[in-house]
Amino acid sequence: MPKPRLPHLHLQRTRHGAVVWYFRIGKGRRVRIRGDYGSAEFQANYLAAMAAEAPQRGERAPSGTLQWLIDCYHDCGAWAALSVATRRQRENIFRVVIDRAGDIPLSQITQHAIRQGVEDRSKTPFAANDFLKAMRGLFRWAAEAQHVAADPTAGVARCRLPRNNSGYPVWTEDEIERFEANWPIGTRERLALSILLYTGLRRGDAAMLGRQHVKDGVIRIRTEKCATQVTIPILPELAEVIAATPIGDLTFVATAQGAPMSKDGFGQWFVRACRAAGVPGTAHGLRKAGATRAAENGATLAQLNAIYGWSGEKMASHYTRSMDRARLAKEGMTKLRKDKT
Repeated sequence: MPKPRLPHLHLQRTRHGAVVWYFRIGKGRRVRIRGDYGSAEFQANYLAAMAAEAPQRGERAPSGTLQWLIDCYHDCGAWAALSVATRRQRENIFRVVIDRAGDIPLSQITQHAIRQGVEDRSKTPFAANDFLKAMRGLFRWAAEAQHVAADPTAGVARCRLPRNNSGYPVWTEDEIERFEANWPIGTRERLALSILLYTGLRRGDAAMLGRQHVKDGVIRIRTEKCATQVTIPILPELAEVIAATPIGDLTFVATAQGAPMSKDGFGQWFVRACRAAGVPGTAHGLRKAGATRAAENGATLAQLNAIYGWSGEKMASHYTRSMDRARLAKEGMTKLRKDKT
């Protein structure tokens, strides 16, 4: 029995007999999906269209305004070079900026205005810093393109994060066991956990992962955030779960109808699965649990970088330092005992 076609996907044949795929919701705009059906390129373009990555914009704003600059930025190569996840995040930030100040002339966007924007968001430091990064990307490009005389974000400091903030909590082994007990092998939820834990992929990459990325038992995928090619052998634990679970056409983890999930849809669905299992975890916390496991088992900096797609030593050394500190403390405790000689 043929598998159902993905939602909102339409086939059209040209007068030369070539097959062309389009994404269209109702009577909305048609978006051509390039690449061979089922390929990684096709999947990425389909997910981008489904997430409305390139919505039609109305008439261009008056020249010289902040909204006009943002519209120009959307059409430049610097914007296209950003990852899908980064574009989505910054698009949301720019939408708020346009609502608040889109009609303001660029001459009024000063360093003081940028600093005030950071300050207005200081109660949520991560949001404040994301705002600054988005505006910095916009105005650095604008300065190079000579749309502005100077970059108003230059010299604006990031918002200081709380000292005790370590990001997403790392899953404990007990939490992993509780999740597995609630979601047995064969469920989509267990498949999602196994992919996140045994590949180290971020949720956007885990949502995109499919059979087209696997050859001879090895996953090869270019990560969404860093555009780094990672090569990950499939461990027996993961192979067992994949073999026992219904999967989608383009992705291993799919909706109940077999369609791929967007990055945000995957994350929200997985959080609900965590709550149902009584686990206060997230997809990213599970990625950190995998890195912790690997470091505990003696993974080197180079090995952690290869698995998780990091570069340099900053991220990998965070995990190896923690393990080294725990080992040294355990060994050093013997030094506290009274010398009986």
